[in-house]
Amino acid sequence: MGRLFSFLGLVIVLAIGMYIYSRQMQSSSAAAGTNTPQATINITGVKTDLVGIASAERQYFTNEGKYASLDELISTHYLAGARQRPPYVYEVQISSGGFRVIATRSGDNTSGTPAQLSVDENMEFQTSE
Repeated sequence: MGRLFSFLGLVIVLAIGMYIYSRQMQSSSAAAGTNTPQATINITGVKTDLVGIASAERQYFTNEGKYASLDELISTHYLAGARQRPPYVYEVQISSGGFRVIATRSGDNTSGTPAQLSVDENMEFQTSE
């Protein structure tokens, strides 16, 4: 009898876990603000690029004691990579207390993607339509 209750408990926990997982997958596509699977893939790539640039910026600050422009990160080999992922172009805005890496979309919005995505020194994302 104890084994039966253990098995039923396991099945219930797995069912709850699958439900939560499926809801998160649905909300992650909706949260990205995209209408197509390809747009979701592009936004995921842009976010990955932003995190990579922000990480390079943080590493540069740790080693050099200041923040750097995108060109400087590339020339000093802290970042080996793209300055754009069409239709998005990247830039770094530096202030005295931090930085913001911004991806700006050019062209028409046919897929429902955000006009700008950005990440700051705290690795917090923001989007704007």
